Amino acid sequence: MPTSRTRLEPGHSVPVRTLDPVLGPPVTLPDSERLTHVQFRRFAGCPVCNLHLRSVVLRHEEIERAGIREVVLFHSPADELREHVTHLPFAVVADPDRLLYAEFGVEAHRRALLDPRAWPAIARAVARGAWELLRGRGRLPAGSQPAGRLGLPADFLIAADGRLAAAKYGEHVYDQWSVDELLTLASTLKAAH
Repeated sequence: MPTSRTRLEPGHSVPVRTLDPVLGPPVTLPDSERLTHVQFRRFAGCPVCNLHLRSVVLRHEEIERAGIREVVLFHSPADELREHVTHLPFAVVADPDRLLYAEFGVEAHRRALLDPRAWPAIARAVARGAWELLRGRGRLPAGSQPAGRLGLPADFLIAADGRLAAAKYGEHVYDQWSVDELLTLASTLKAAH
């Protein structure tokens, strides 16, 4: 499982590229007209990732009104990922070879699940996932994950000019920016310019 020791710092320039989401049209990163929030998640169907993404979905209109585009990456193959993300209102990109994970310095580590700070979120995620399965609305992740099940989340806020404005590397599986933190960061950046 590849990891990277090079973490990106604010001010780093993110090269322009086109990403192909598993659903919908290509996405240019960075977006030349607004901030881009890039989230690195784990695998397709990850219960903890789904718990967090639910909070983003519920406030997606508010995020867009703040001038932020959401782009979420998973280290699962596109075919597997597609069936788990049809309900998401933002771009979801498959990176099964973890190429962008490595470029952005996003690691996979056992501590993702072993950190006690993550356990309440893991319990909530499993309970919610079980409830969704019972209601016929959920889908189990594949039993085997080509890029593994381990991974630490990471968040990046990229300015329209391609400059990395802010970065957060998670210390455990549920250590990412909340929607409130994201909106506060965006507001602070806009006020500074």
